[in-house]
Amino acid sequence: MLNENVVNLLKKSMWDLATCSNGEPNVVPVAFKDVTPDGKLLVGDVFLETTLKNLEVNEGKIAISIYDTQNLEGYQVKGTAEYLTTGEIVDTFKAMVEKMFNGAATAKGALVITPEKVIVTTPGADNKKVL
Repeated sequence: MLNENVVNLLKKSMWDLATCSNGEPNVVPVAFKDVTPDGKLLVGDVFLETTLKNLEVNEGKIAISIYDTQNLEGYQVKGTAEYLTTGEIVDTFKAMVEKMFNGAATAKGALVITPEKVIVTTPGADNKKVL
């Protein structure tokens, strides 16, 4: 599902996370993120309050938009998120955030997102193609 192009773009670009609750959409950029070898997407929770509330009421449904502003290559990843507050993944994000903000901020938890669909958003013949 996550081919090499998608993984490469996930690793090098910012992500926009989108959730929805009661008809009210929410989207936030995230910089503390990673892709696991088995294709799970990880996001450190620093300021995800509305995102987490939305995930609680919509059964964890989430969408991620990634894109390269230079060549316009892009993808939308739809999936389901699980929230963790302890464990190795959370500890890794805590260390990363605390280092970047010199201890002024920390990660409160982490999202583990299981991709269910990848859609091409690159302009051209493959636009809207499901991978």
